[in-house]
Amino acid sequence: MARVICHLDRLLDARNLSLAELARRVDMSPVNLSILKNNRAKAVRFDTLTRLCVALDCQPGDLFEVVVESPASTQRG
Repeated sequence: MARVICHLDRLLDARNLSLAELARRVDMSPVNLSILKNNRAKAVRFDTLTRLCVALDCQPGDLFEVVVESPASTQRG
């Protein structure tokens, strides 16, 4: 199984930026950014991704990573 991990927290720390300030800059609610930051979002619109990348001076690959989990790590025992 694979999943997408958001590294928004890492980028915010590296830029000494608060979630509230980023929300203001990209015209999003802090709640929606928090959902993204905590890996609970199911989808991200391209315009949102573009605004985040511009505000954080990054590329989509800096913000997101695909992690492939081994079958053993996804089984419950």
